[in-house]
Amino acid sequence: MPVRSPGPSRADLIADTALVLLAERGMRGLTHRAVDEAAGLPQGSTSNHARTRQALLEIAVRRLAEREAQVLMPDEMPAAQEGHDGVEGIVDGLALALHRYLTGHRDLLVARYELALEATRRPGLREFYDATGRRFRDPLTAWVTEAGSRDPARHVLSLVAFCDGLMFACVAGSFHAAVPTLDELRESFRELTSGMLRR
Repeated sequence: MPVRSPGPSRADLIADTALVLLAERGMRGLTHRAVDEAAGLPQGSTSNHARTRQALLEIAVRRLAEREAQVLMPDEMPAAQEGHDGVEGIVDGLALALHRYLTGHRDLLVARYELALEATRRPGLREFYDATGRRFRDPLTAWVTEAGSRDPARHVLSLVAFCDGLMFACVAGSFHAAVPTLDELRESFRELTSGMLRR
């Protein structure tokens, strides 16, 4: 059954279908032919858009970043709003982002893990993957700095590591059947940030 694209372009359809295949079949199941078939496109369409496997992986990473931005919506997060207490803004923002991701976009997370692992074997993809990741780390660094962090780089690493570990545990790890509630995530982030950002 063809994958429906949320956007109008064939490029988005190809990239979205690549992400679906990564989640459903893993890295070995992602081929140009498989994308054409799953997307309902004429044979050769994906090859015309992304001639090499590296190019196909790169457009998948790019689309993943775009889709994740839609999930996280940093401009709508409390931490980005004027007048919101810095620490509570970070707590609310991260809790909302993770809860939204875990409850509505688990397949996207699986695709993310597939691409992250492949990036460890492909230096070209690693560079591309890391570049897309900076668009999320940079705002978080700004948030913790404004909230009074004395060591923003280290605190951002801790927050990102906590988020990544929690998401993996709830999607592919031993807690895959237990998604924390929004209130539980807020409490966890409040406990984590209390030592970092409160003096």
